[in-house]
Parts: sequence; C-alpha cells; structure tokens
Amino acid sequence: MCTGKCSKCIGITLFPLAACAIVSNILLYFPNGQVLQLSEITDLVWFFHGILGAGILVILPAFMMLGAGGAGCCANRCGMLLSVVLAVLGFAGGVYCVVISSLGLISGPLCDTGDGEYVYPFRNDSLEDNYLFNQTTWSICKEPENIILWNTVLFSILLAIGVIEAILCFIQVINGLTGFICGTCMKRRKVENKIGYLLKKGKTEVLVLQRQKLCIQF
Repeated sequence: MCTGKCSKCIGITLFPLAACAIVSNILLYFPNGQVLQLSEITDLVWFFHGILGAGILVILPAFMMLGAGGAGCCANRCGMLLSVVLAVLGFAGGVYCVVISSLGLISGPLCDTGDGEYVYPFRNDSLEDNYLFNQTTWSICKEPENIILWNTVLFSILLAIGVIEAILCFIQVINGLTGFICGTCMKRRKVENKIGYLLKKGKTEVLVLQRQKLCIQF
C-alpha cells in the first residue's frame, strides 16, 4: 500500500475514535444521567483525558493525515513529515488517555456511602483486593445510583480507545517517515496517468527495460 493511502486510512479511522472518546468523557460528568455538583464528580474526570487527550490531540493529526494522503499540495514529503510530527502529538494524547483511564479504573469513583458524604471508598485498596475483582463491594456506593458500573464501563471504553489511537499514531509515525524518505505514490500515479493519456490519444511510446534490455512498443 502507498504511504499516502495508508496515511489517509489511518486519518479516517481516527475521527470516529476521537468522537467516541469525547462523548465518553462528557458522559462521565453525568453518572447514570444525573446532574451532580462539581464537588461530587470524580476528580480524574477533570483531567479531560477523553476530550483533550484522545479527542482534540488526535483530531488534529487526523486532519493532517487526510491531507498527506490526498492528491493536493500536502501529498508530498513535507506533508508526510508534518503528519509525523502531529502523529507524535496524537500518540502522546492516546497514551495520556490510557494512563488516566487506568488510574480511574483502579482508584474507583467518588460516591456517597450512605452518610451523605462523598468519599473514595476504594482508593486505598491494593491490586489484589481491588473492587474490580470483587463486585460484592459495589453496594457500598449508594449515590449516584450505579456509579461504579457507569465509571467502569466508560473508563474501560476510553482505555481501549486510547490504546487503539496510540497504536495507529505510532504506525503513522513509521509510515510518515517512510513517505518522507522514499516519497509517496503520487509521482508514480502521475506517470501512469500520463501513459494512459498517451495511449488514449493513439500515440506510440517505447519503454526501455534496462535490466532485460527489451523494447516494448505500445
């Protein structure tokens, strides 16, 4: 596959992933559809790992990848090099989302345990005793309703999205460097289009094969 076409495919794939990350991050502010006070929202949600990390920081390189893979002025070595720089930014955003999502899953949500005070009941748990592996402890959170399930699902989605985005951006770094060093397929396509145009016009062209020293007359 041409480096330009590969870049375009990666860019197209990143758009829905970034959109899902932004939506998932926003939903974390409304556990079970409830509107809470700012002090009652889990602190890690305010790191904007889905909106900023897996969202905006990934959308920017996605646009550049589409440009680098198209037939316009960006479909050149300079465009591929710029896509590499932005892909590194997208990779950092994906890794940032993975780190925060992992912390969110491990530490658990902020919730009311029944005395009207919002605390982090699972934050001091060890990995062996973590609430994720013992669902019987989930009933300790009384409010918001289903807060543990809500946070677990959304943080897991963001974790998966962050991993996929980081992998795709890393692939684009390699692909972009290849396109910058070796060039994209745009030049070859121009030659092929020119040959096709000459054939349609009924002109005769002779292509010399240097290795086999044969002449092919069209």
